[in-house]
Amino acid sequence: MAGGSVLFAGSHNRNELVVIHNHEEEKKALKRLDGSVCEICGDGIGLNDEGDVFVACEECGFPACRPCYEYERREGTQLCPQCNTRYKRIKGTPRVPGDEDEEDIDDIEHEFNMMDHHNNTKAAVDGEQKLSASLQRRVHPFPQSGEEKEMVHVRKLMEQGNLGPRLDDKIDQDMSTMNDETRQPLSRKVPIPSSKISPYRMVVAARLVILALFLQYRIMHPVHNAVGLWLTSVICEIWYEREGEANMLAAVDVFVTTVDTMKEPPLVTANTLLSILAMDYPVDKISCYLSDDGASMLTFEALSQTAEFARKWVPFCNKYSIEPRAPEMYFAQKVDYLKDKVQHTFVKERRAMKREYEEFKIRINALVAKSLVAPPEGWVMQDGTPWPGNNTKDHPGMIQVFLQGNELPNLVYVSREKRPSFLHHKRAGAMNALVRVSGVLTNAPFMLNLDCDHYVNNSKAVREAMCFLMDPQVGKRVCYVQFPQRFDGIDKNDRYANSNRVFFDINMKGLDGIQGPFYVGTGCVFRRQALYGHEPPKVHKRPKMVTCGCCSFFGSHSANGEAASLGGMDKHNKEILFDEKFGKSSTFVTSTLREEGGVAASSSREALLKEAIHVISCDYEDKTEWGSELGWIYGSITEDILTGFKLHSRGWRTIYCMPKRSAFRGSVPINLSDRLNQTLRWALGSVEIFFSRHNPICYGCKEGKLRFLERFAYINTTIYPFTSIPLLVYCLLPAICLLTDKFIMSELSTYSGILLVALFMSFLASGILELRWSGVSIEEWWRNEQFWVIGGISSHLFAVVQGILKIVAGIDTSFIVTTKAFDDEDFKQQLYNFKWTTLLIPPTTVLIINLVGVVAGITDAINTGYQAIRPLMGKLFFVFWVVSHLYPFLKGLMGRQNRTPTIVIIWSVLLASVFSLIWIRIDPFVITARGPDPKQCGINC
Repeated sequence: MAGGSVLFAGSHNRNELVVIHNHEEEKKALKRLDGSVCEICGDGIGLNDEGDVFVACEECGFPACRPCYEYERREGTQLCPQCNTRYKRIKGTPRVPGDEDEEDIDDIEHEFNMMDHHNNTKAAVDGEQKLSASLQRRVHPFPQSGEEKEMVHVRKLMEQGNLGPRLDDKIDQDMSTMNDETRQPLSRKVPIPSSKISPYRMVVAARLVILALFLQYRIMHPVHNAVGLWLTSVICEIWYEREGEANMLAAVDVFVTTVDTMKEPPLVTANTLLSILAMDYPVDKISCYLSDDGASMLTFEALSQTAEFARKWVPFCNKYSIEPRAPEMYFAQKVDYLKDKVQHTFVKERRAMKREYEEFKIRINALVAKSLVAPPEGWVMQDGTPWPGNNTKDHPGMIQVFLQGNELPNLVYVSREKRPSFLHHKRAGAMNALVRVSGVLTNAPFMLNLDCDHYVNNSKAVREAMCFLMDPQVGKRVCYVQFPQRFDGIDKNDRYANSNRVFFDINMKGLDGIQGPFYVGTGCVFRRQALYGHEPPKVHKRPKMVTCGCCSFFGSHSANGEAASLGGMDKHNKEILFDEKFGKSSTFVTSTLREEGGVAASSSREALLKEAIHVISCDYEDKTEWGSELGWIYGSITEDILTGFKLHSRGWRTIYCMPKRSAFRGSVPINLSDRLNQTLRWALGSVEIFFSRHNPICYGCKEGKLRFLERFAYINTTIYPFTSIPLLVYCLLPAICLLTDKFIMSELSTYSGILLVALFMSFLASGILELRWSGVSIEEWWRNEQFWVIGGISSHLFAVVQGILKIVAGIDTSFIVTTKAFDDEDFKQQLYNFKWTTLLIPPTTVLIINLVGVVAGITDAINTGYQAIRPLMGKLFFVFWVVSHLYPFLKGLMGRQNRTPTIVIIWSVLLASVFSLIWIRIDPFVITARGPDPKQCGINC
């Protein structure tokens, strides 16, 4: 890859290439600290104030130096690692919590001197801390205190081989000459035990039979005095029940995207990048690309600081094989690393690295504080050149290589060109730009994409993905390996079902047994050739591609189909065909023909950078297949589902990989308003796909490459927002039953009672068995059920309305970036923080109407007498079902001080009143008799 320390910028006119900024960073070697006396750090123990040998523990005499003793008392467990006795305060050492109970002689004067000395060591950073003190809480996502527990469990380190330098795996030379088809597979299927899955399948089959019988009974036994109410409930019920070796590893390009530095703090992005650069993978085969769609100088400068810190952090991670490799998460671990003996150098280097990281955070926060007030003339770089991205909607493309070489992976900054008169297709457009830039500069055969807040939690995750993608038997038909999403920062009760365990641990596992899981937008390793529109190879055949027969990659397998038609074309017509598909870049088109990846050795740095600027220009995709057949597919704000569906429709297989240690971890919306907006975006994307040409009901049926059950799963992902309509009606039925004194079912007979109990038991049994084989807890399942109702009557309902308005009236929707992280100190405050959104109105209205119905029903039962109590119980149970599902919403709505936004109360009461008045006026669910009543008028009919 072409590298350098120069920022290159250019416009959509490919003949313009400007060298803007020289930004060379000097390397600083990390000092090696050695010693042999102190059992913790290896330094000499030293003497105490009286000239005797310093003794940290008076009980067992464990050899520890004074700095280690003070550090353990101040930030550790305060226990001796040998006898587990609490360290007593020694004269001349600072006090810590717990010293008040000791009856030793105070040394207040000397203690103050020690504290002054301690404060002096931090004087160099206090000025910068004060600079951002007032803004730190809002812009800094992680704790700022240096008083974090600095502990690492030694047994975990020993299990992972952390007690010494990691030795490279030896390479078996004979493997390189062995035919791929005769190798042992790199992966194998591990089926779920039949004792778990067979009863589950039997119960599901019985559940379907019982359900069919129950629905038949409901249809054949109408409620004659409330036909409308009965028919509505039956329609809703029917709607609900549709249902290798190190040197053999391939190169990987890693894509990270960011757009808003306020909602996606630079420190969060920096931790993600550092965890990528420190992955347990050959450094010469990893290239990391950061797409800055906001063209922010803050992101650019923060990336420069990240690259400098990576020179120290990556060697430290590789030396001791630590986990996780995001520094914020690693240093936040609260485990004891003094329980057993560890290398002295590890303890000292870890402390030195933590100090380096604290200084790194201060520098990042200083940049954030500085960026809050933009100068009137715009931002200016260090050499006095105006920042090209001062106008975020009208700026040239920018590329800079921050890291390059054999010691560290490549790190590249990319900001694609933007002009007001062009469509940029949000995140999907940014991902396609990264595909082309990486194809020109490094052209790795595989690509990993991560959100800016999803750090690498398992440094071996990419290696595990390669076991599937490079498998000589089945790997060639696998287009991507999807990892489950795991999250930090979730409240202990997970009231808004942020973990989404039912989807990731049940639904996605089930799809893995058909044609493969959905692509969920992050934590996914792609095969580059699959995103270029190729179809999977057939057995013992190479992929069919639109190409000439001269390329070694495709060999001579172009005798059939569309490839055969190219044989009679002249060179000019072939070039036109490639230009219409991939765009007018000969360098990039050539890279698409390299199945094994790589860049031509003869390519010069300047030529590659010039071509890279060209492929991210805003007019490059005009009259090409980008976004329609190539790369990430346009047409929906949930481009991930649409892209995965396109790949499955071509016949590709996908894999769901769930390592014991989660591969990646990210952050989630904390408060209810942000969570509802997130689900609104997902549901709106599904509605857009439903009304597009990619509707899975019919798209790709002619080719027949998408399996039936996989197609059925995709159909469910596109129509689930429409469930909000019958769900909303069903949540209102309990109140209607109480207000009308009617019920949705006729009087239960013995047969209908048996059916109802059998149906309930089949649902219960299938649910229990499902939880058993998936490992999902009952609490997680119940939270998912609750938020399905909450999101269904709010976000999904609004998504359907907005989607229809977009189709009918052409009203476009805006993309709202989800806030990625918050300071831990503000976690509870953000959990109860309410932002006004109209999504809060429908659930609140449903709650009020049901409460009104309960009051009306109980009042009517009291007036009627004892005979009304029995039917009232069934109706109240119906209401309890609705309220119990909406309980997390009610709890979040009331907040910590039990205060509900006034606007929500006003709108909800207004809608509830209008609904009640309409019901009083028309009474729609009760049949009104026409003509005289013979019992009253005495007419004998």
